[in-house]
Amino acid sequence: METLLYDKLDGKSVRCLICNHFCVIKDGKKGICQVRENKDGKLISLVFPKVIATSVDPIEKKPIFHLKPGSSSYSIATVGCNFKCDFCQNSNIAHMPSDFNGTIQGKDLNPDQIVKEAIKTGCDSISYTYTEPTVFFELAFETAKLAKKEGLYNIFVTNGYMSTKALEMVSDTLDAANVDLKAFNNNFYKTYCKATLEPVKETLKKMKALGILLEITTLLIPGLNDEPNDIKDMAEFIANDLGCETPWHISRFHPCYKMTNRPPTSVSALEKVYAQGKAAGLRYVYVGNVPGKSSENTYCHSCNTLLIKRFGYQIENYLQRGGKCPGCGSPAWGVY
Repeated sequence: METLLYDKLDGKSVRCLICNHFCVIKDGKKGICQVRENKDGKLISLVFPKVIATSVDPIEKKPIFHLKPGSSSYSIATVGCNFKCDFCQNSNIAHMPSDFNGTIQGKDLNPDQIVKEAIKTGCDSISYTYTEPTVFFELAFETAKLAKKEGLYNIFVTNGYMSTKALEMVSDTLDAANVDLKAFNNNFYKTYCKATLEPVKETLKKMKALGILLEITTLLIPGLNDEPNDIKDMAEFIANDLGCETPWHISRFHPCYKMTNRPPTSVSALEKVYAQGKAAGLRYVYVGNVPGKSSENTYCHSCNTLLIKRFGYQIENYLQRGGKCPGCGSPAWGVY
């Protein structure tokens, strides 16, 4: 399928406009994501509609905690990614094309089939996840339009590197996003992700301005992105630029892919960052990948009443429609 956003240049070259790499691609070559190829002056998606993974997931797994907690989300992905993270947790599919000489696997699954499966399996939403949804933007966009007509929510789990044009194009159909804010240090992004920080910050602010329900995840990697001043700046950016109601998920790192020489994040380190988030004024801070911690729960920001109790992906109690605290009547942020 011909991609939706690109410019034609001289000599059959093209410039991809889907993400902030803005790759200039010569005839016969591919972009950084390895799933968009210039074929005779046309930029072609190599993954439409080749879905590599489908699953019915708890929405908390995304993680999304403030859109229909306890509901199920039909999750899809293709291969490919526009980042090259050394700590990638889904490297077998995200980096399949780059690690295995251009290999692209997947089952043809058209947008209408995806939406029908989501409805059939009792899901309230479709999540474009596991890899970066920007790399399969055409499939995600066409699916999201159909899903919206059927009353389903659409969720991007993303690195936030999409272009402003791509975000604006999908914004009318995109209800929520969990964005990986991987660090608050440009050197980290350049060294470990082969990208830069500033476009991610701009995407976050643009999503908030567009009214997309936004949650943020930071995978805390010992010795790499946990410098206290950077964490303080990150927490203050979320609170001041995005709003104190923006949920922040601090996730525990486990060694994987090209980063097996780092230890798992200690629980005490996660708790320190949790405290920094609360000190910055954030109402909803969560610790991930450590089931059983009270910091998985949602509390009223006004009176600290327990609103939603979680254990991993299990929900023990729910807020009713309207999401008001049973203790003081204050509304919780989100959709319930």
